[in-house]
Amino acid sequence: MTYQGLLDFSPWQVIVAILAMTHLTILAVTIYLHRAQAHRALHLHPALAHLFRFWLWLTTGMVTRQWVAVHRKHHAHCETSRDPHSPQVLGLRTVFWRGSELYMAAAKNADDLVRYGQGTPDDWLERNLYSRFSWYGIALMLVLDLLLFGVYGLAAWAVQMLWIPVLAAGVINGVGHSWGYRNFETPDAATNILPWGVLIGGEELHNNHHAFPSSARLAMRRWELDLGWLYIRLFSWLGLARVKRVAPWPRFIEGKRNVDLDTLRAFLIGRMHVVRRFSLDVLKPVTREALGSEVRNCDISPRHAARMLARTWSQLDEHGRRNLEHLLTQSQQLAVVYQFRERLQQIWERNAPSQDALLQQLQDWCHQAEATGIQALERFSRQLRGMALVGAPAH
Repeated sequence: MTYQGLLDFSPWQVIVAILAMTHLTILAVTIYLHRAQAHRALHLHPALAHLFRFWLWLTTGMVTRQWVAVHRKHHAHCETSRDPHSPQVLGLRTVFWRGSELYMAAAKNADDLVRYGQGTPDDWLERNLYSRFSWYGIALMLVLDLLLFGVYGLAAWAVQMLWIPVLAAGVINGVGHSWGYRNFETPDAATNILPWGVLIGGEELHNNHHAFPSSARLAMRRWELDLGWLYIRLFSWLGLARVKRVAPWPRFIEGKRNVDLDTLRAFLIGRMHVVRRFSLDVLKPVTREALGSEVRNCDISPRHAARMLARTWSQLDEHGRRNLEHLLTQSQQLAVVYQFRERLQQIWERNAPSQDALLQQLQDWCHQAEATGIQALERFSRQLRGMALVGAPAH
């Protein structure tokens, strides 16, 4: 008779158990490693943090300091030759199928561990067990799976070993920088991927994350599901977690006409929202009008043209730059709104010697935008004057 393990589960019960265990692994990655350790967006109770750390040792063999260092380096050098796992540089096929190899290679860089791995656990258990014997946990998990599930234990262990390399290293680091939709025009190629929320715990909202890396909440639109955030709210209610930062959300004060320091602060912190609103409220309507009246011999759709205008010159390839030049030379309105978009970029990059100089630049921008005669740009400027933030960086 085939050994069924201590639990004596049927095949379907084993499948449910595997899904539950892999779900816990995803939660440990997204809540503990990613949001709490790498980005310091929340503080976890020591007991909960150690539960996640122990579970990751069993199911992945990943060392907290190494994972955090590799991820922080990814953000610091995203889509460049120094990015540990950029499909824009290495190719999607390489990152998808060899993502775990790329991670392990990057994790061996001692200089990066010192530079990017600061603030991670360095207690006795970390030094003498989790880091020193990182693969012992995986071996122990194999023994436990065989004891609990019998002959099905080997399959359970194999799924656990593949879960993070495929979904995190492959899907998020690969597909999440190649295919999907974008809420925000971040300098990198990060995208949001649906419908993977239950499997990846909110990590599929990768474009949102790159727009606001230090936010504990990844969902930014009403229909987006961040399962990790729901657990964080539950842990907060139980006293096991404390949220430190969430992405700011813009609001607009009716009738406010004065561009002051509060406006400047909201503009700088919420610049990704400003870019999004500028694209939706200015670039799209002006592009539709220009392609319908001014621009000739152009086979670019209004949507694609607006997307090109929303990006900086350095983000476009040679073909995109030629198309953009064609649009700007044929349409005076498009040239004007693109110029104003570039000037906004210069302000939030803080290319000014002082805060007062930045404020003066924003005041001048609004005044001049409202004198262009382009209605969409004028409306946007008047709205920008009343900009404020809710869900500020700390709470």
